[in-house]
Amino acid sequence: MSESERSSGPSLAVTGFTTYEGLFYPLTTAETKTLVRDALEEDHASEDVTTLATIVSDRHSRGSIVARRPGVVCGIPLAIEAFRQRDPEMTIRQDIQDGQVVERGVTILFLNGTARGLLSAERVALNFMQHLSGIATLTAQYVNVVRGTHARILDTRKTTPGWRRLEKYAVRCGGGMNHRNDLAHAVLIKDNHIAALDGNIRLAIERVRAAVPTAGMRIEVECQNLDQVSMALKAGADIIMLDNMGLQDMREAVLLVGGRAVVEASGGVNLQTVRGIAETGVDWISIGSLTHSAPALDLALDFDEPESQG
Repeated sequence: MSESERSSGPSLAVTGFTTYEGLFYPLTTAETKTLVRDALEEDHASEDVTTLATIVSDRHSRGSIVARRPGVVCGIPLAIEAFRQRDPEMTIRQDIQDGQVVERGVTILFLNGTARGLLSAERVALNFMQHLSGIATLTAQYVNVVRGTHARILDTRKTTPGWRRLEKYAVRCGGGMNHRNDLAHAVLIKDNHIAALDGNIRLAIERVRAAVPTAGMRIEVECQNLDQVSMALKAGADIIMLDNMGLQDMREAVLLVGGRAVVEASGGVNLQTVRGIAETGVDWISIGSLTHSAPALDLALDFDEPESQG
């Protein structure tokens, strides 16, 4: 992130972050291999003309993936797979796990293998890690700002096509919680659903209950004003989303709901506004920018001094 981004918001000190355990990497081994292989093929890593021309094939080098900024690390399995696909004999020492906090200058991976393997996999490995670590770091910043309230930070479905499981995993690495994973995972009656039924929230909920096998599946309704909150509550909504409401309306909505449903705030959320939103008493705060606008975490591959060629 830029100096202006780091200085314009609340304190983003890495000491305020928390390391979260019990994280589960979401891809199978086969899925990881395929994703990394496709990324390497996209980069024509086996045809790296610069490296092939300048580096003799048997030359070995040592390098390290190093954090240039503090943050929360994510995507290490993908980086390791990228280096291994380019050099199956590469020795890799991993000192940091996904979800761990790192200070500036901390080494995440130690690498020892062919120089060609290191160089041709470098960008793909860093692309995976920088993007996912950026999401984890931004999520942790939000979690840090609302600490002391009972509000939870959630993601949305505003994810990169094909990357949803990884990006939602990165949110978990940063201490956030996942909202619904996809359109089949949960019911969310949004403003356009309601508009298509002439504003009849009760009818929308009744149709969902009649048509959807709702055992264990909660019904959420997006509300834009307090009248809609009251209608959704009377119709038996399990989760009520307050869409782009002001803080006073949020406070009144929380009092109106009175614990009978989960209250979620969405819209207009940034690092400057999230604390005030959390203090209204809402249970969840969903933030699309966690996945669609997170700045990449600055990571780099640094080579050690070259081995002598005597």
